[in-house]
Amino acid sequence: MIETSRTKETAILIGINYPGQDDRETDDFIDELSFLTETAGAVPLKRFIQKLDIPNPRTFVGSGKITEIAKYVEDNDVDIAIFDDELSPSQMRNIEKALGCRILDRTNLILDIFARRARTSHAITQVELAQYQYLLPRLAGMWTHLERQRGGIGLRGPGETEIETDRRIIRDKIALLKEHLKKIDVQMATQRKNRGKMVRVALVGYTNVGKSTIMNLLSKSDVFAENKLFATLDTTVRKVVIGNLPFLLSDTVGFIRKLPHDLVKSFKSTLDEVRESDLLLHIVDISHPGFEEQVKVVNETLIDLKSADKPSILVFNKIDAFSYVVKDEHDLTPAGRENYSLSDLKKSWMAKDKNHPTVFISAKTKENIEELRKLLYVEVKKIHIKRYPYNDFLFEDPPNI
Repeated sequence: MIETSRTKETAILIGINYPGQDDRETDDFIDELSFLTETAGAVPLKRFIQKLDIPNPRTFVGSGKITEIAKYVEDNDVDIAIFDDELSPSQMRNIEKALGCRILDRTNLILDIFARRARTSHAITQVELAQYQYLLPRLAGMWTHLERQRGGIGLRGPGETEIETDRRIIRDKIALLKEHLKKIDVQMATQRKNRGKMVRVALVGYTNVGKSTIMNLLSKSDVFAENKLFATLDTTVRKVVIGNLPFLLSDTVGFIRKLPHDLVKSFKSTLDEVRESDLLLHIVDISHPGFEEQVKVVNETLIDLKSADKPSILVFNKIDAFSYVVKDEHDLTPAGRENYSLSDLKKSWMAKDKNHPTVFISAKTKENIEELRKLLYVEVKKIHIKRYPYNDFLFEDPPNI
């Protein structure tokens, strides 16, 4: 249910510019933190960035910067200070004492968004487990927040309004949730087994790159899609037929930089859709200024999932977000990204990946979707023929898919 009865909370964003990190990259990271904050329902007022080799062990940023932030918090009646890295329990206590407002780190913020997005009992259980695992080492400093008995970002506790402070009880809850998830994992594994030997394709990619929209286009279904981070938590599986070739297509939870480790572990059964797939459709938001970094994050996550060596297709989405500018023939300045047309993109370095076939599309305007469908047909057919070599004659590439 959408909250409309109260005024949105205000937030400030705090990050560190680490050595070897240029200003643009730092801005991208804080932009993403800002998007996360908006997705959680708060209004980002201001961002504070400090150049440091490592975070200050007491207050994350230096003493001068924390004093500057404290003054802004007091002058502007800020509700929440959100940090772009995970904070230790002692850092959270020290920072809260210095700022006098609620403190969240990136992990807690992501967990809060997942708690909002969870709809099925499966997703709710997964998020609840990750929340408890995050809160366990922070019991001493965090239950004081919960005693205030009011709503707000980061206060959406897993279950009861007043969570027990006894560590043994929390550990017992974690053990019970793990057992529950084990049973769910077995059920999900059985469901996957029951789908037979049909080729399985999984959509993977950074969060908010358009996976659900592409799922709807290819499967002619109506999967929830929204311009917010983590719009999809539960895996959706649909049977798709292109030409005369059937296969299963699954939409999975989006990846993100610094995705909380406990969340990755909790979403094991969801991520098993990736592990057990035959082909990956790696969706990339080409309009995002830091899409290369996003591709890197997804590839690193696939390595963690032991799925990096699977056959995959790189799908560069959102080409409609480019401004196609026709250059004057006498203009000798190098073409910027805003000057690239579809034909230019097909000649670019992105189209020359030797390991993966690539395609450029707009799921929003449906531009070049037929090329994606043809490429998908070819790649699925290769896997199908390997699995069933005796019926390869059934699958001739149709002239029009």
